[in-house]
Amino acid sequence: MNAEERLKALSATLGLVDLTNLELLQAFASILELLRDRGLVRTSNNPVADYTEWLVCSRLGLMPERSSNRGYDGIAPDGTKYEIKARRVTSHNSSLQLSAIRGLRDRHFDYLIGVVYEADFSIRYAAKVPHALIEPNSKFRSHTNSHAFHLRPEVLSLPGVEDLTGILAA
Repeated sequence: MNAEERLKALSATLGLVDLTNLELLQAFASILELLRDRGLVRTSNNPVADYTEWLVCSRLGLMPERSSNRGYDGIAPDGTKYEIKARRVTSHNSSLQLSAIRGLRDRHFDYLIGVVYEADFSIRYAAKVPHALIEPNSKFRSHTNSHAFHLRPEVLSLPGVEDLTGILAA
């Protein structure tokens, strides 16, 4: 059973398929509040980014920065700064492009940690990428004034990239 089939089975088990559209949205809002109460997310936005920041910081012993900090999301005890990005892949959207990286040339972070999830939030793979590898492997988008970086599986084989899949998926 793949990730999306597991999600459909869970929806049926929980009785979500019988809810109205409004009830589903209310359930989603309720779940976001519970995740926030548990400290897994910090905002009421799409939970993928917040959850990933929580996961990476807790597993790697990083101190999370305040929400919406420009340039990095976590800092190690030695002062190393980490930008944390994620992408949840579904049958509706298979893109591996992480969210916009702004101010890349200002070197706000030392490493980018990227996580690619399956539809059910299981981790497909994760990588710690040195800052120096981001710009040559991304494209500048003038309309968003940012760099677009695709966390493709090949990135894991670049020199200096560390595979974090085992650590984060444990």
